Amino acid sequence: MRAELIAVGTELLLGNIVNTDAQFLSEALAEQGVDVLYHTVVGDNPARLREALAIARGRVDLIVTTGGLGPTYDDLTKEVIAETFGRPLVRHEELEAWLRELFASRGRTMTENNLRQACLPEGCTVFPNHNGTAPGCAFCADGVHVLMLPGPPHECRLMWDTGALPYLHALTGGIIVSHTLRIYGKGESEIESLLHERIAAMKNPSVAPYAKADECMLRVTAKAATREEAEALLAPAVEEVMGVVGEWVYGVDVPDLETVCSMRLRERGLTLAAAESCTGGLLAKRMTDVPGASAVFRGGVVSYWSAVKEAVLGVPHALLDAHGAVSAPVAAAMAEGVRALTGADLALSVTGVAGPDSDERGNPVGRVFIALAGPDGTQVKECNFGPRTRAHIRAQAANTAFDLLRRTLERG
Repeated sequence: MRAELIAVGTELLLGNIVNTDAQFLSEALAEQGVDVLYHTVVGDNPARLREALAIARGRVDLIVTTGGLGPTYDDLTKEVIAETFGRPLVRHEELEAWLRELFASRGRTMTENNLRQACLPEGCTVFPNHNGTAPGCAFCADGVHVLMLPGPPHECRLMWDTGALPYLHALTGGIIVSHTLRIYGKGESEIESLLHERIAAMKNPSVAPYAKADECMLRVTAKAATREEAEALLAPAVEEVMGVVGEWVYGVDVPDLETVCSMRLRERGLTLAAAESCTGGLLAKRMTDVPGASAVFRGGVVSYWSAVKEAVLGVPHALLDAHGAVSAPVAAAMAEGVRALTGADLALSVTGVAGPDSDERGNPVGRVFIALAGPDGTQVKECNFGPRTRAHIRAQAANTAFDLLRRTLERG
C-alpha cells in the first residue's frame, strides 16, 4: 500500500510543537510494509484540508490523519473528511454513553460540545481512545482507506496499537513481523555496502538499512499468514545478516545502548559509576533514564574543572600538569577514582574537547578520551570525532563509552 500522512493543526505550522506523530507513524507503517510517500501538514482550515484530502485521495491507497478530533470549534478533521468522502456523521450511542460515564468517573461536568466526539462517519470502524476522550476511526471509500487518529502523541500511539494496526492486518490478509538490529560503529553506507547483494536478493524476508542519529539500524521484515510462520522466515535471515555485521550489532529489538548496558550489568550482577568532564553528566542521565537503573548504577561525578578532578576523584596534580585534563592518563585516573569513590565494579570516564575552540594545550575540537576501569585493569580509548557541534561530540562520546562497556561485558 502507498500512504500519505496528513497532520492537522495550526500549532504545527507555527512551530509551537514538533510533529512526533509523523515520525512514529512513518516507522510503524514501514514495519507493516506500507510505503509512506508523502507528509502533509495543514492548519485548522477547512478549505486547505479539503484541498489536501483531494490531492491525497488521487495518489495513495491509505490516508492517515492526526489531530482535529477533539470537541472544540477548531477540531474540524472529522467533519471535513466526512464531507469530502460523502460519509455523513452519525452519533454513536455507545460512544455517548462512554463519554458521559468517563466524565462522571472523573467528577467533571461534560459540556455539550464533547458530544461531537461521539459523532463519526457512517459505517466506520471505531477506534476507542484509552488515553483521552476523542475516538478515532477508519473507513474505505472508492478504494482509499482513511484512518483518523488523535494528535496528542500518547493517544495516537496507543490507538495505533489497539485500533489501527489490527485494521491494517485485516486488510493485508496476513501479518507482517519485523526485527530491528541496532548498530553502532558503522554508518548506513558501510552497512549497505557489506550487505548489498543480500539486500538486493531478499524479498520475503526483506532487509533495509536506516540511518539514525549517531548510529544505524537494519530492519528485517517478513510477511506470512501467522506470526509463527513469519518468525520462522525471519530467524535464518537475521542469522545470515548477523554473520556479516554482527560485530557492530549491539542488540536486536532494543531501544538504545544504555538499555543494553543496563541489561548486561544486571545479568552479571555488576554495578557501574561514571566520571564525566565534556559530557557534563550525559552518561549518568542516560543510565538513569533506563527503568531499574538503581540496581546497576551507583552514581557519577561531573568534574568539569581540573581542581574537581583532583579534589574529588583523586587525579594526581602532577598527572594533570604533565598531560593536561584531556589525555589518556587523566581519563584512566578519573575512571579509577570514581570507581574507588563509589565502590562500583566498573567505572566509565570521559574527558575531551567539545568545542567550539581547541583547549589550551592544542587538543582539537572532537578529541575525546574514554576509559573503563574494572577489577582486571583500566582500558583507554582515544576518539577523534572531528569539528562537529558540541551536542554531536557529546552524544558520540557517550555512545562510544556505552559501546566500550557493552563489548567488554559481552566478552566476559
